[in-house]
Amino acid sequence: MIRRDALDQLPVRTALPALRAALDGPGSAVLCAPPGTGKTTSVPLDLAGLTGEGPVRRVLVAEPRRMAARAAARRMAWLLGEEVGTGAAPAQGWGPVGFTVRGERRAGPRTTVEVVTTGVLLQRLQRDPELAGVDVVVLDECHERHLDADTSAAFLLDVRETLRPELRLVAASATTDAEGWARLLGGAQGAAPVVEATGVSHPVEVVWAPPERPVRPAHGTRVDPALLTHVAGVVRRALRERTGDVLCFLPGVGEIGRVAGELAGVDAEVLQVHGRAPAEVQDAVLAGGNGVRRVVLATSVAESSLTVPGVRVVVDSGLARVPRTDHARGLSALTTVRASRAAARQRAGRAGREAPGAVYRCWAEGEDGRLPAFPDPEIRVADLTAFALQAACWGDPAADGLALLDAPPAGALAAAREVLTAIGAVDGAGRATERGVRMARLGLHPRLARALLDGAPEVGVRRAAEVVALLSEEPPRAYGDDLAAAWRTARRGGDAYGARWRQEARRLASAAGEPRGGSGAGGEPRGGSAAGADGGRGAGAQLTDDAVAGLVAALAFPERVARARRKGSYLMASGTGAELAGAQAGGGHRPGSSGPGDGSGLRDAEWLAVAVADRPVAAASARVRLAAVIDEETACAAAPALYASGEEVRWSEGDVVARRVTRLGAIELAARPLTAPDPGLLRDAVVSGLRREGLGLLRWSAAAVSLRQRMAFVHRELGASWPDVSDAALLECVEEWLGVELGRARRRADLERVDAGQALARLLPWATGEAARFDELAPERIEVPSGSRVRVDYGGAQPVLAVKLQELFGWQESPRVAGGRVPVLVHLLSPAGRPAAVTADLASFWRDGYRSVRAELRGRYPKHPWPEDPSAAEPTRHTSARLKRG
Repeated sequence: MIRRDALDQLPVRTALPALRAALDGPGSAVLCAPPGTGKTTSVPLDLAGLTGEGPVRRVLVAEPRRMAARAAARRMAWLLGEEVGTGAAPAQGWGPVGFTVRGERRAGPRTTVEVVTTGVLLQRLQRDPELAGVDVVVLDECHERHLDADTSAAFLLDVRETLRPELRLVAASATTDAEGWARLLGGAQGAAPVVEATGVSHPVEVVWAPPERPVRPAHGTRVDPALLTHVAGVVRRALRERTGDVLCFLPGVGEIGRVAGELAGVDAEVLQVHGRAPAEVQDAVLAGGNGVRRVVLATSVAESSLTVPGVRVVVDSGLARVPRTDHARGLSALTTVRASRAAARQRAGRAGREAPGAVYRCWAEGEDGRLPAFPDPEIRVADLTAFALQAACWGDPAADGLALLDAPPAGALAAAREVLTAIGAVDGAGRATERGVRMARLGLHPRLARALLDGAPEVGVRRAAEVVALLSEEPPRAYGDDLAAAWRTARRGGDAYGARWRQEARRLASAAGEPRGGSGAGGEPRGGSAAGADGGRGAGAQLTDDAVAGLVAALAFPERVARARRKGSYLMASGTGAELAGAQAGGGHRPGSSGPGDGSGLRDAEWLAVAVADRPVAAASARVRLAAVIDEETACAAAPALYASGEEVRWSEGDVVARRVTRLGAIELAARPLTAPDPGLLRDAVVSGLRREGLGLLRWSAAAVSLRQRMAFVHRELGASWPDVSDAALLECVEEWLGVELGRARRRADLERVDAGQALARLLPWATGEAARFDELAPERIEVPSGSRVRVDYGGAQPVLAVKLQELFGWQESPRVAGGRVPVLVHLLSPAGRPAAVTADLASFWRDGYRSVRAELRGRYPKHPWPEDPSAAEPTRHTSARLKRG
């Protein structure tokens, strides 16, 4: 029986006529409705005709999270007086409302409204692009900009344009870029209608509750424990100051567990809600309390789609956990960031769903304006390998024909295609191969799909599926960082993670081709041990758990196979360093670790396959969070594309090193000296050394330095027809002017014997004949009136001629160079060779300056001539006595 009263109280119902009109007209619309208005539950029922209004249509609702999909389906079923159902399907089939998430389906032929995750929707679109039998698709919470949701929207718009123009499409959100979505959905026909529903919002008081002392900013997945202690204190304060249940937002499962521990002893029931929480816990939270006050610690899954009854207070840590890709280190992982202002509004709104409430924000009011306005779309920051495979399977490898709010970054998409090519998912043109299509349909990241498909023949389908299931959802920290030990813990464990892991392992084993009726994930096979769980097929039946875990992890992440540099420190094939937790932090045995109290059971391993790693801020190396022990043979077998052997001649530590090297990516496996290296490689190594250490490796005589200064002067004054001899220019064309010498160079000592000046002369413009004028334009020496040939210094901004004053008697004009363009600056020296005057105009000096110089120096140097009229005197380099004798 329909709960009409509950439906009629939902504010969104006032917007339903406009929404139906939009879908009956253009066929698409953007629905903007605040939290609590019923957009997730009432709208699909109405569009399906289940509330008694309008024709009956089959509606597909896409939610970004499994928890939200289950909760929305149960709430809609409750509004209809139905149940979604549990356990086996009833004889009459599932009711009018159902849901499908990965590994679980509660829907059948009678289902009119089906709630699915966006990942399931993508799989369905790839199998059946027409979505046969579906009349309306509702993309809920599109403001969160998850990659699967954006991709689904793009595929649906393609379907509407090419296959099913009658398919109706709704983009629904509490807060979103309505105009952007309207333009996207409308396409060439113009913007789609935007339908707005006003909600009944209760006032929410904002209480600013920053920590008293500064806390360290979050980095990677690490959050300062001092902040978590502060958040727990704010929860206790809220319980004292307010009534009603408290909803506290934290970034992840680990932080939820930490705060839950700090709340031990509070006069309230403490519940933990996240994607890993058991379904019964999620249901209990959404069902409301039974007169007992509750504290609900939740991740961002509680921001939208879900209503937690009884909540009057929100405590917001201000943090969120989002996917990020570190392309420089080849790592993709979740990282902790400051939540956006839009997310903060969403979280605060949870306190005002049913009555006036309050939000305690664990940051200062002055910081609020510096928060990002909206969360980053995943397509801009996340690993795009799965997206690239979806696009290739859709028939658009470049993704340039897809209608997306944000285009994928070219670099990230190119990196994704490289991965797909390496694992055989796409061909050289980027088109999906048959293997790639199979990978896409496994519902896994392509790397994990590769590990399952290639690992199954080696270790058996079920064992490969079990390890991949562990890798698809990182096990709890308590399981330790040893993948094989975590696998054993999951087999034994009866916790919520273990239950989900067994379900996912069964799904993957079935998808990978395990015969039905087998032993099932995690259980003992009939008449055998775990090692023979696949019926003793091939060599896989003889492999230990450790070997199986290592091989599968290495197949998934071949560039992360790593070799020890020292205890606890590794070099991955990608070139990134990696440290075990014990090597970075030291001390402390973690539950589930097989180590003797040093923080990891992996510390003595020579080789590792790193499955999960993150990047601590300012750290030189990545931090290993989950890995398996392997050997060199396994590493090479898993990463054949990275295996290479050849001559390696390079500049290293100040000299040329020539070796034959076998490598696995950046890891050196073996090396021996080369007696007769390839001359071309030698030449390249010497050039590299010159460019790295500079021209000081060559022999620069005084003549070479002088020649370079003269050439630089001519280039500066006469232009590009004369060569540039700056360091940058010479290093750029080093093979041109050092060609002969480079051909003979084998090591640093050979370079130190090279006469740089002789080599430089080759750069003069001999071909045009201009080189013949070089000595005229920039003479090395100039003959002065005394007959001396004096060297010109071209090292400064202006050429300098430094000569004794007496040698220039009678010289009325300063010399000029560069074809008469540039006057030479004359440094007039005393008989002792010290500067007495500087001039570029000798006539002016004899007339005005000489008298004072003569008066000052005549008494000091009486043996040298100091005529009253130097312009008429005879120039000399000798003393007065010598002149008389002459």
